[in-house]
Formats: sequence, structure tokens, C-alpha cells
Amino acid sequence: MSHHEKAIVLSSGGIDSTTAMAMAKSEGYEIYSLSFFYGQRHALELEAAKKVAGFLGAKKHLVVNIDLRAFGGSALTDDIEVPKGRDESAMQRSIPVTYVPARNTIFLSYALAWAEILGVSDIFIGVNAIDYSGYPDCRPEYIAAFENMANLATKAGVEGKTRVRIRTPLIDMSKADIIRRGIELGVDYGITHSCYDPAPDGKACGQCDICLLRKKGFREAGIPDPAIYIA
Repeated sequence: MSHHEKAIVLSSGGIDSTTAMAMAKSEGYEIYSLSFFYGQRHALELEAAKKVAGFLGAKKHLVVNIDLRAFGGSALTDDIEVPKGRDESAMQRSIPVTYVPARNTIFLSYALAWAEILGVSDIFIGVNAIDYSGYPDCRPEYIAAFENMANLATKAGVEGKTRVRIRTPLIDMSKADIIRRGIELGVDYGITHSCYDPAPDGKACGQCDICLLRKKGFREAGIPDPAIYIA
């Protein structure tokens, strides 16, 4: 592969998307980082995504504004309480209220549009189907369906110039394995942000689903978690 080949990486500033970006970089891609201000509870993840893009040497970091609060229906975009202190069986029992309706489909559609402009074949997304399978838009069959649609729906795909690939390097990895891989690639997880419901000073709550999974991942990886928690 040419070392000047481009890839778009969806970035939330969290562990998974940051590791996916580091993996894309390790393959020699020139990184175009794509983040969204979509009406989520806080902008801390965008500050983290900006730091990650700088740390990993992204060619460009683009933040797109879309207002998913207009629809609501999620604890991340509406006045719905973020669940705290749940065990993994409770997390996996049903689709959680932190699921944002159609979020990955919306994000991947924007990435697809930018890919057409840039002439990019590879879009990386840090979805994971192992540790936390509660989200329907993180499943391998969903990703395969979106990729198929992408190649039917784009000028580049129809003309046979570019076949889009939705790259999911973390899909079968545990959180601990993801963290270990990131450390191997030199990722500084101290610049990442995971919490769904952080304090005003930016400290992570320590009790939402994603905080608990992050803590577990670092514990199982045998690596200190650099995040600062309230609890």
C-alpha cells in the first residue's frame, strides 16, 4: 500500500476510536479524523478527539455539527438519566438508553460523503461486539450491510473507481486486548475521554456503563488507567 493512501477514521476521543486510529496509522494510512457535535451531553469528547488527532498526526480533524437532540430518545441527547452501577449482565440484557438512534448509520453516512470527496476507500470505525453487545449498530452484520449499501449508493462505487471498505479492526477484541494493542502502538490513553456523564470539572463519573467497562479493561490488561474518576 502507498504510504500516501488516505483513510477516514471516526473519532469520539475514546479508547476504541483512538486505538482504531493508531492501527490505521500503523498500516501507513494518512489519517483524516472525523468527529461530531451531535447534541451530546458534553463537548469533552470533542476536546479529546482533537488531542488524539494531534497526537496521532492526523492530516485533518473535521468536526461536523448535527443536532440529534431534535429527535432525543437517548440518555446522551435527551433529559434521560444515564444508568449507573450496572453489572455486565444488566448491560447486555437489552439495548441501553445510552443508545443514540441510528447514530453509527448517520456518522458513517457523513464519512462516506467525505470519502467520495477525498477519493478514500477505507473508513475506520472502532465498533466492538465482544465486551458490550448492547448496541445494534456495532454488529458485524450491520457493518457488512452498510458497506454493501455504500458501494451501491456512491458515484465512485457505481463507476467502479473506488470500492469502499468499512474497517472494524476492533470488532472481535476484548477491551483489555484493545488497550494492550494501543499501548503497543504508543497510544497515550491519558488524552482519551470515555465517560457518558462527567462532572463539570471533567472528571469521569466512574459508574456509568462505559466507565465500568473502561476500568475493567485496564484492570484485565494489567495497565493503570490514567482517567480521573469521581468514584
